Amino acid sequence: MKVDIIWLVVAVILALIIAGVSSWFLAIRYRKKVVEAEIGSAETMAREIKNEALKAAEATKKEALLEIKEEKLKNQNELEKEAKEQRAELHRYEQRVLSKEEALDKKAGTLEKKENKLNAKEAELDRLRSEVEDFHQKQLHELEKISGLTSEQAKEYLLKTVEDDVKHETAIMIKEMDARAKEEAEKKAKEYVVTAIQRCAADHVAESTISVVSLPNDEMKGRIIGREGRNIRTLETLTGVELIIDDTPEAVVLSGFDPIRREVARIALEKLIIDGRIHPARIEEMVEKAQKEVDTMIREEGESAALEVGVHGIHPELIKLLGRMKFRTSYGQNALKHSIEVAILSGLIASEIGCDVRLAKRAGLLHDIGKSVDREMEGTHVQIGVDLCRKYKESATVINAVESHHGDVEPQSLVACIVQAADTISAARPGARRETLEAYSNRLKKLEDIANSFKGVDKSFAIQAGREVRVMVIPEQVSDDDLVIMARDLSKKIESEMEYPGQIKINVVRETRVTDYAK
Repeated sequence: MKVDIIWLVVAVILALIIAGVSSWFLAIRYRKKVVEAEIGSAETMAREIKNEALKAAEATKKEALLEIKEEKLKNQNELEKEAKEQRAELHRYEQRVLSKEEALDKKAGTLEKKENKLNAKEAELDRLRSEVEDFHQKQLHELEKISGLTSEQAKEYLLKTVEDDVKHETAIMIKEMDARAKEEAEKKAKEYVVTAIQRCAADHVAESTISVVSLPNDEMKGRIIGREGRNIRTLETLTGVELIIDDTPEAVVLSGFDPIRREVARIALEKLIIDGRIHPARIEEMVEKAQKEVDTMIREEGESAALEVGVHGIHPELIKLLGRMKFRTSYGQNALKHSIEVAILSGLIASEIGCDVRLAKRAGLLHDIGKSVDREMEGTHVQIGVDLCRKYKESATVINAVESHHGDVEPQSLVACIVQAADTISAARPGARRETLEAYSNRLKKLEDIANSFKGVDKSFAIQAGREVRVMVIPEQVSDDDLVIMARDLSKKIESEMEYPGQIKINVVRETRVTDYAK
């Protein structure tokens, strides 16, 4: 019974399975038919779409071809139109070229005719030139026969005559121009210089190479000398100054070329005399104090000079160097007083001619700054001054004024020319400077030697302390016209070969005497 039930269940299950499988196969077949139907429908639709697309493409292609043909036709028309225009333009150009060629041909023909005429005229001119030359030669021969001179002799005579005439006219012209220039220059120069000198008032001190210290009594001389001369040796060693103790009553002479050392020795000795205690240690102490006093004095003198002139902003080291110039002399003229005077004169002249007054004063005050240390450094005071001004950043105008105030270089500004003039005025003022007898004699001799070196000079005399030279010439060798040229050449030679303050007047004298006797 149970077995039958089991078999029945199995049979039912199998039946169900078979039914399910059959249903699945049936469903698959149905789905396949449906899909095949859909595929067929899609293919049909695709064929329709494809056919429509081909139709549209064919239509578009036809339209495009039509447009291309139209565009091509249009372009072809435009090209033909442009070609016609270009052909027309070329035709016009050809016509112009042809007309120009015709004109050129006509001109060429005209020119050829003119050239032929010119050649004929040139041949005629050559013939006439030849005839003129022959006629000229005949005239020369005739003139030589009549005058008794050859052509070379006549040419020489003519050149000599022309040379004399030119020399005469040149001398007259030089004389007139010199007179006119001197008249104008002297008028202006006198006006400026006189105005400046009248407005300038500066002190002048002439110093020598010794200083004298007064003593309260002659007994002090022995104390200054000290035991076995140790005091005087100490003082001389520390100051570098010689002490001259002789029979001069109540006085000691300090001798030395360095005025600053001499001033230190003078102050130290005066302090020692007042103190009364004179021994090497005290001498050393007093010399040190005197040195400090002199340094202070130098700075104060420099500041005072700058303040007196009205120049500000000068480097402190330049102020000290200005102060040192108080102890420096040139031909007996105090260098600091000279610089102050030049600064004042430069400012006055600058104000007269409308130049920068402050810059002119500054350049005038510093123009001789090199003299403050020219004993300690190599080179001229001009070059030393230029180096100092460059070192302490002075302006290019001031540097050029310092460099050119003795004519070593050309002045590059009006300020430099003003400083030159002011320096000459200060140095040339009567009594401002002293000159040694030997240098004075040499200068006069050189002045006469330069004058005697010119051809035709009989004798010469330097007069007025070398401010004037009088030249006597031989009348037979020097004409009146030659006098003007000789005076000019002599002045140029003196300017180039000599150094002198101020100016030198040159007088060239030609004396003609005629002697006869009444019988």
